[in-house]
Amino acid sequence: MLLLSAHRRGLGWLVQFGGAGLIPLGLADNSVIPLPGSMDVFTVWLAANNREIWFYYALMATIGAVLGGYLTYRIAYKGGKIALERKFSRRNVDKIYAKFERWGFGAVAVPALLPPPFPIVPALLAAGALQYPRKRFLAALALGRAIRYTILAFLGARYGRHIKRFFSQYYKQTLAALIAFVVLGGVLALWEYFNSNKSEGQQRRGKPRAA
Repeated sequence: MLLLSAHRRGLGWLVQFGGAGLIPLGLADNSVIPLPGSMDVFTVWLAANNREIWFYYALMATIGAVLGGYLTYRIAYKGGKIALERKFSRRNVDKIYAKFERWGFGAVAVPALLPPPFPIVPALLAAGALQYPRKRFLAALALGRAIRYTILAFLGARYGRHIKRFFSQYYKQTLAALIAFVVLGGVLALWEYFNSNKSEGQQRRGKPRAA
């Protein structure tokens, strides 16, 4: 009940600040521990409540997501491959490297376009760790997010009446689902962190000591 109450206040705050509220939300959603689905839901909700300016909400959501993604990219850029290998297991890291070697631009643009539960953070971290060119990274991220949020905002404006009716009827269930996604994202991030540390510790113990 406390979480639902907190999210209800958060929704009220977002509606009050309008599109500007999507900037800090985008920063949080594209961090190391994201808020899966939150940007999608709030972008649709804002567009449904102010259908005449739906494109503005798509733009603000895109800006927030790009800013948040760039911060994560910069963190990984400074840390290099070592930072990525500490966060994820070696098998996952090899998969990420293989995707970038094959797809490059698409390795960022496609995850940015896809909805939850497809994660974007591994692509952001990999782009930074592999020092993927900044301009290409920003272009790929902006393209994917712009397409995604433009579609969502348009649907929110187009079906605003039905969407508001749905939220009024299933408000608690929707917030509960968002909370579950957030908790799941946090659990997965912690699992990856501890698993990578465990693997690193095993590798160190397995190395022969120098004479």
